[in-house]
This record gives sequence, structure tokens and C-alpha cells, in this order.
Amino acid sequence: MKIRRRDFLKISGATTAGVALGSLGFDFSWAEDTKKYPLKIQYAKESTSICPYCAVGCGLIVSSKDGKVINIEGDPDHPINKGSLCSKGASLSQLASPDNRITKVMYRAPYSDKWEYKTWDWALETLAKRIKATRDATYQVKNQKGQVVNRTTAIASVGSAALDNEECWLYQKFLRGLGLVYIEHQARI
Repeated sequence: MKIRRRDFLKISGATTAGVALGSLGFDFSWAEDTKKYPLKIQYAKESTSICPYCAVGCGLIVSSKDGKVINIEGDPDHPINKGSLCSKGASLSQLASPDNRITKVMYRAPYSDKWEYKTWDWALETLAKRIKATRDATYQVKNQKGQVVNRTTAIASVGSAALDNEECWLYQKFLRGLGLVYIEHQARI
């Protein structure tokens, strides 16, 4: 075997580095533990998606197993976010697995220190009554200059960042139909 001086220096340098690092006492027993505990996404189906929170359009990799989402992470091949996610995007798995999400209406009466469960019918009816009463009491047809404005400034809305474009459009039309002026979207807050 013919070894040139340059090859000899490469081999001897790599051997010296290996011996030096080995003498520092690196423990590679953790490599055996990875065989005992496989990744939770090992046999999962991966799909690409887009983050629903803001208009940036960050790419996601969604891993699902048995019809359930088990992991959501940034897509490193996506040209916008290159695998990184903001705090909202990093918490996306909470949308898909609502184990801790409150699913019942909880109501606390004014000056009360206790929460009570109510039905959805009660909640929607109560909200509709309060919105209508506030709107009727504060609705302006004309402003001080006599211009037609058809608005109420006593109600405001902060929309949900979990809505897609079509839902936001429908929600905006509903709010404008009520005459709201103060409309904000959560993704910008």
C-alpha cells in the first residue's frame, strides 16, 4: 500500500484526535437507550401544512398516527421559516390534541367568586341579548356633522388567530353588519 505524506498526516491527525477525545471519558451509553425507547413519530405519517395563525405562512410537518396528530414541528425545507416557529406556531399541537381544553361553558356571575357550568344554548342566547341591548342603546345613524355612519362604538371585537381566511371574512361581515368599528385580529396583537 502506497501512502503519500499528505495521506499519512491526515490519518495520523485523525487517530490522534480520536485518542485525545477518547481519553476525555465520553460516555456513549445513551446510544443504547435510544434503542429501548423509539421515537414517538417513528411509524407516523407525515404531512406538510401551513400555520393558521398569521399571514406569514410558515411551513409545518404534521405527524399523525392512528388518525390522531401526535407531533407538529417546523418544516426545515420551507422557504419562509426554514424549520423555525414562533411561540404560537410552536404551541399548535394544543389545537390538535385538546386534552386540557375546556369544553363546557363556564360562567361567573358579577361579584361572584364561583364558576358555574351553563349550557351552550344559554350562553349563545345570553350573548345575543347583551349584544342587541348594547347595540340598540348606542347605535348611531348620523354623526355630529349629519353624515350617515350607521355604527356602534360601544362594542369591540378581538378575532381569533385560529380562524382561516374564509372564517375571518365571514366574521368580519357579521361584525360590520352589526355596525362595529373597533375590529382587531389577534395575530397582530
